[in-house]
Amino acid sequence: MTLRNQSKGLHTLLLPLFISLFVSTSSIAAVLPEDRADVMYHSYDGGGITVDGPSVLVRKGFADTVSVSANYYVDTISSASIDVVSTASAYTEERTEVSAGIDYLHEKTLMSFGYGESEENDYSASSLRFSISQDFFGDLTNLSIGYAQGSDVVGKTGDPDFEEDVTSRNYQFNLSQILTKNWIVNVTLETITNQGFLNNPYRTVRYLDSTVPVGYSYEPERYPETRTSDAVAIRSMYYLPYRASIMFEYRYFEDTWNIKADNITLRYTHTVGDHWILEANVRFYSQEGADFYSDLYPYADSQKFLARDKELSTFTSQRIGFGVSYIYPLKSTYLEKLSVNLKVDHLMFEYDDFRDVTADGAPGDEPLYSLTADVVRFYFSIWY
Repeated sequence: MTLRNQSKGLHTLLLPLFISLFVSTSSIAAVLPEDRADVMYHSYDGGGITVDGPSVLVRKGFADTVSVSANYYVDTISSASIDVVSTASAYTEERTEVSAGIDYLHEKTLMSFGYGESEENDYSASSLRFSISQDFFGDLTNLSIGYAQGSDVVGKTGDPDFEEDVTSRNYQFNLSQILTKNWIVNVTLETITNQGFLNNPYRTVRYLDSTVPVGYSYEPERYPETRTSDAVAIRSMYYLPYRASIMFEYRYFEDTWNIKADNITLRYTHTVGDHWILEANVRFYSQEGADFYSDLYPYADSQKFLARDKELSTFTSQRIGFGVSYIYPLKSTYLEKLSVNLKVDHLMFEYDDFRDVTADGAPGDEPLYSLTADVVRFYFSIWY
């Protein structure tokens, strides 16, 4: 038996990092995306987990009003994380995702549609998204609203009869304002609702048990079947007079499982000469855990809902990142320019109430767990 909870949670954590390279996270103006193709290799290594694979994105516009896109994304996951080695065997699996989108521009209104599917041996997902944005007040203000809906099917290796559904809905509101020629501010409000089988079929929790030598035993996790989360983010970007910019973001998150989180990000970007772009960023994240989470329960079935996924616990994390891009103009009838890009992030996690059961110590007195990880993204972009 294997534990795949780590790959699911890890994908949720890392995918925004990868997507941000290809897709803007907030609209500044109702304009069509540029015609370009991106080919990326991504890698994550930390906490006994390695994830890597390619991603290819192609965009093409027609008649200055329509832009279509297609994306192919692969995760190859090998896990011997602390959750896996403590209760099961290491595993390797692959997740493949394909998606397509279309953008339609009419005067100052941009409408976007998208559909995506992903597949792995015990999990399949499909999603549909729509958004509309509009420029106002001399193109200084942009307002956009978006909706996305997902439908997933959860399976379980070794049990062909196990099949559970998960549905999700995402509502987003964005307001961007150009305050001066150098200063842009964006506010994002987001609500996500989830319903269905929200825990992982392989995960377990531990409880005190004096009848076994180690002093504790395991039982399956049990989560609520509904979850609603709300988040608000404020971003500010200021363009400096020496071909550089600084970006600040604060994001607050809370949900009906009583998880609360604060996230602060700072990014500095600097252009050097005609071809080089350098970037540095730091991120600070702090989370209060779910109200039904525990590292060690007092006895079996001690409460209705049970969770020991460390991503639902109380923890802090930091990220330090660096990036370099080289942009080269192409003297071609069909190609405009080429960029080569390297982004590297170092992540550090400190858990306040998740313990390392592989270390020595009485139940509940083992050392607290921490991990570091490195994320590497190397990609080419071609404008045409």
